[in-house]
Amino acid sequence: MMLPTADLYDKHAEDLRVLDPIFRDFGGVRSFYGPASTVRVHEDNSLVRAALEEPGNGRLLVIDGGGSTRCALVGDQLARLGADNGWAGIVVFGCVRDTDVLAQIQIGIKALAPNPRKSVKRGDGHRDVEVAIAGEVVRPGDYVYADADGIVVADFLDS
Repeated sequence: MMLPTADLYDKHAEDLRVLDPIFRDFGGVRSFYGPASTVRVHEDNSLVRAALEEPGNGRLLVIDGGGSTRCALVGDQLARLGADNGWAGIVVFGCVRDTDVLAQIQIGIKALAPNPRKSVKRGDGHRDVEVAIAGEVVRPGDYVYADADGIVVADFLDS
């Protein structure tokens, strides 16, 4: 069971990175955590799909979409793919779509906003690289904890 992010902060404040409180909940799971896998893309979700097609093994996919709100990087098909493949959650520094359906899928999803426009598919971007989102750095393998209070990142597991 995951400790609430507020309790994690109280216990480990000096060791945590707290993402700016700009994310909204969209998935059917509101509290989730796991080791990060990362992608950095710009309005292209090809690498997002490629990552979610793999076994998640309880990981979180952290998507650095550059904060773009011009299109969605995750929709119901990718969220369902992630849930079916054992991903614990998805954090999108960008937009999602199909929000009514996302709320029914058993995966944690945090994103900036909804947008009905889908992304392009060119295969551009980078996978499993350090990303800077919402005022903090997330590295592959960092532990990401998310709940109604926000998102915290650590280089250790405390659940």
